[in-house]
Amino acid sequence: MPATARRAAGPATGTVAVMTTDTVTLTGLRAVYGTGTRRVTALDGVTTSFASGTFTAVMGPSGSGKSTLLHCAAGLDRPAAGTVTIDGNRLEDLGEDELTRLRRDRIGFVFQAFNLVSTLTAAQNVELPLRLAGRRPPASDVAAALAAVGLADRARHRPSELSGGEQQRVALARALITRPAVVFADEPTGALDSAASRQVLRLLRALVDDHGQTVVMVTHDPTAAAYADRVLLLADGRLADEFTDGITPAAIAARIAEQATDPPGGSRPPAHVAGEPSC
Repeated sequence: MPATARRAAGPATGTVAVMTTDTVTLTGLRAVYGTGTRRVTALDGVTTSFASGTFTAVMGPSGSGKSTLLHCAAGLDRPAAGTVTIDGNRLEDLGEDELTRLRRDRIGFVFQAFNLVSTLTAAQNVELPLRLAGRRPPASDVAAALAAVGLADRARHRPSELSGGEQQRVALARALITRPAVVFADEPTGALDSAASRQVLRLLRALVDDHGQTVVMVTHDPTAAAYADRVLLLADGRLADEFTDGITPAAIAARIAEQATDPPGGSRPPAHVAGEPSC
């Protein structure tokens, strides 16, 4: 798999080769929802990996399987077939308690809707994963996590007292407090304005460049995807394309347009089961 990392605080065209190992590996991943005539294959044999210290953007139209891929890769959903390996751990070999511990300790997740607890302060939200694990993090660790996302002075503020961008940065600090092997971000800028989006994306980029963090982000926005080292395009639950060179918003939009007119394996009408994720 590609082993590149961009050394910049925003979209750029140059890359620098680095030595990497795979933090996350997906092999033959299949996910199926519904039965009979309502059966939908959300993932259809996806095989890929995400190298340590790289930033990957996963894109595709609604129903392409991108959110399903992220949820299966993060251990939030169980695939119908295939294997997921994170930090050397095969998820299919883990019981529910072991999987819960792995998610808590080695996986960070950032959601579009922030998912902060409204009655807790920013600092309390950040330390929540460790508190739930029965551990009390040093106040200095919590302060450092908030400082890393530019919110050192907002530790005692509750979500209602924070802007949308600030809430997402609290969510990012919460995802990082356990020092995870990988951070999965599902449309992290989808509910933000352009200025707040840039702040969050620059933070994700800096985590990769400055700290060697592995980041996997689902997005529909070519501008957001241009912050990544690598872009994966999904269509009809399959890996349709990937590229690491010339990653610009315009280039990404052009590749998406090409896939829309020439889908992998021929055209297949989109399908969606009511009540299931639209991927």
